[in-house]
Amino acid sequence: MGSAKGRWVLAITVLGSGIAFLEATVVNVALPEIGRDLNAETGDLQWVLNGYLLTLSALILLGGSLGDRMGRRLIFNVGVVWFTAASALCALAPSIEILIAARVLQGVGGALLTPGSLAIIEATFHKDDRARAIGAWSGLGGIAAALGPLLGGYLVDAVSWRWIFLINLPLGVFVVLMANRHVPESRDPTVTGRLDIPGAVLAATGLAAATFALIGASEGDGPASVATTGAAGVLLLAAFLFQERRSRNPMMPLSIFRSKQFTAANLVTFCVYAALGGVFFLLVAFLQISMGYSAIAAGSAALPVTVILLTFSSRAGALATRIGAKIPLTLGPIGVATGMLLMLRIDPGDSYVSTVLPAVIVYGLGLALVVAPVTATVLAAADDRHAGVASGVNNAVARVAGLIAVAVLPLIGGLSGDAFYDPEAMADGFKIAMIVTAGLSLAGGIVAFLMIKTDVLEEDPGEGDCARAATDLQCGVAGTPLRPGREVREPVGADASA
Repeated sequence: MGSAKGRWVLAITVLGSGIAFLEATVVNVALPEIGRDLNAETGDLQWVLNGYLLTLSALILLGGSLGDRMGRRLIFNVGVVWFTAASALCALAPSIEILIAARVLQGVGGALLTPGSLAIIEATFHKDDRARAIGAWSGLGGIAAALGPLLGGYLVDAVSWRWIFLINLPLGVFVVLMANRHVPESRDPTVTGRLDIPGAVLAATGLAAATFALIGASEGDGPASVATTGAAGVLLLAAFLFQERRSRNPMMPLSIFRSKQFTAANLVTFCVYAALGGVFFLLVAFLQISMGYSAIAAGSAALPVTVILLTFSSRAGALATRIGAKIPLTLGPIGVATGMLLMLRIDPGDSYVSTVLPAVIVYGLGLALVVAPVTATVLAAADDRHAGVASGVNNAVARVAGLIAVAVLPLIGGLSGDAFYDPEAMADGFKIAMIVTAGLSLAGGIVAFLMIKTDVLEEDPGEGDCARAATDLQCGVAGTPLRPGREVREPVGADASA
């Protein structure tokens, strides 16, 4: 962390993954304007968000596997180029259908670059600095996500919603050029066999069918159509799990879940990120539609979250290293849930300072306690040889959680069809959604309290639960698990000792 090479690696991986995190939230504040400009209904707007989340969550495991096999820097760069090209297509989209298709393509690029960025950090930094580096990556990535509504609001008001996609072009070019100069290449030399293409296809089609069913239900599709599509989604996802169990080279080795700490950390991730997906989706829309905020004012409302993440996320990662992950991962989700419950106090005509700001501050403090420790816990609980797979699983869990939240909350809150644009209906639906998301976040805190071990960040994944799984290839049955200092690296253009 103290070397110039280390800082370059961190900056490039943060910026690369940051454009994907930014894109996941920058679109939210532009949804009302996109809907009016392209004559889109609520279901169309849900697909603008979920089309991206669908391919991101379905293919992110494949992206991690590709990085472990072919080189993490290589796949990271391919993902950035793909993402940038898809962003240009989004900016030029003449209709809502083409915009949704371009967002689906954007998710493919995000699935390639996101796990690679974290795996590069895991494979490159010294173990004594890794928690700090992951904390900085998580915090700065969270800041990029939190900056999305502010930046999106400014661009929508000042220029056009299309500029929320055009800003990715110069950033993407810069990341690729600097990655080739400063990021060392690394891969897992033990990986053999074919890619798990059937698994990727089953995951993508299963999630797509399930999402169609959920959005169709919120839009009033017939019960038979919803039931048929939903059943197809469940069957395809079950087939995906069967494929991963029988495959010799699964993109999501089910054996990795034999680590109780890995499973627990991903359960916490699912609960908290489902809650966050609901807030990011509805808060800025509620402020614009029901409260009368301009796009930039609605985006600025969440600015304190950015400041809090910038100030405390790296410190939260260091704190978890000192006192253990259990306390931060218990208190963080409770803080997030408390912030969401405070949002129930917001009514049309209320001032920002008295109602919105306190809720946002509490929400941000809780979020700062979660993002770095949960990421560090996931990686600490998995063998470092499979950093790409571990980060891919965790990212997939987070994105699937957000996808489900975006698909389900309008149905629960009664925001189908034109109700999304009705101020009174939006106000009522927003409060219902905040109760649901607060419950989800609180569940994440309970899971952490009951299942996360205090010393999980100190454990070697070759010990404890993992070691007892004698047939678990993730635990190094074929040999001693490769720890950070022993991983085979291939430095290209930079020293791998950053």
